[in-house]
Amino acid sequence: MTDPTTRTPTGPEESLRKYADALWSAAIAGDEYAATDAVLGALDAGVDPEAVLLDVVGAVQRKVGREWAANRISVAQEHTATAIDERVIGAVGHRVRTRPSRGRIAVACVDGEWHALPARLLAEVLRLRGFRVDYLGAQVPAPHLVEHLHRTAPEAVAISGSIATRLPTAHATITACRATGVPVIAGGAAFGSDGRYARLLGAEAWAPDARAAADRLAEGPLPRPENSTQAIDDLPHLADQEYTMVTRTAPQLVKAMYTGLELKLPVMARYSDQQRQHTAEDLDHIVQFLATSLYTGDDDLFGHFLRWTAEILEARSVPAAFLVPALELLGEELRDFPRATALLEGARAQFSASLVGTKESA
Repeated sequence: MTDPTTRTPTGPEESLRKYADALWSAAIAGDEYAATDAVLGALDAGVDPEAVLLDVVGAVQRKVGREWAANRISVAQEHTATAIDERVIGAVGHRVRTRPSRGRIAVACVDGEWHALPARLLAEVLRLRGFRVDYLGAQVPAPHLVEHLHRTAPEAVAISGSIATRLPTAHATITACRATGVPVIAGGAAFGSDGRYARLLGAEAWAPDARAAADRLAEGPLPRPENSTQAIDDLPHLADQEYTMVTRTAPQLVKAMYTGLELKLPVMARYSDQQRQHTAEDLDHIVQFLATSLYTGDDDLFGHFLRWTAEILEARSVPAAFLVPALELLGEELRDFPRATALLEGARAQFSASLVGTKESA
């Protein structure tokens, strides 16, 4: 469900690092057999299975994400390594089989969330701890999840989300689950490093990582939803309809921003088709994250996205300053929307100041 462990590894740290290094080398080379040998070798050496999952496989997957963000591995390598990590998790599950002795837990990703490996890690850790687990995988539509909850009546449902732009969908999913009387524990980067969005959207519990989630579920049942009929739009700031309007007009906003950038940045006339596509995608992400910030009422979400995007752009030799005129153009399009205007002005001022500070320190 969540990003792999951030806690102190179980077992000798050097041993765990050795197996993680072996798995990394195999995964990045696309060698599934060597990757499987690495994790099964750890089990044969007596490493705790949960540590193998979280401190070996999980650690490698986190490194995959960091290396992709730093532009040191390609998208193809990232996908290949992730697929191999998925396969080796299955290998661990087949090697270490447990008989269910605890309650039933459903584990699912928010609809539109295709980063399924964190959820898979949680599912396997829960199985190791004796839970009966229904792992539903990536991109689970809320109606399908609700049907499953009605049919199986689990003690809880664990909802995973890595992409913040899926928070409105996560809200719908959490609300639908709670309406069935099943409590929700949420986790993943989408819900914030402190779980603020899990609480905002009504989840009964939040966990920063798979171990913490398993610990919380092992402590005892989550509290049943106090108000299972909570309205999905029970966020007062949404009454201004700004989120709805930005979402509905997103394609037009992206087009207007792109056209405006072509006038402001003559270099775009020399862009390749691939560069044009990437630019359009970046602009679409700006609009999506702005909309999500409007939905949650949290300006920090948009600011964090801008800082992360700047790092990604710089790693790919694209000046982060490109974002400033993009924000200005979006502000012009949304000048009749007070909350969006204030958010964009504040974000643009902070981001511009950070760029100046970066140049001065350099």
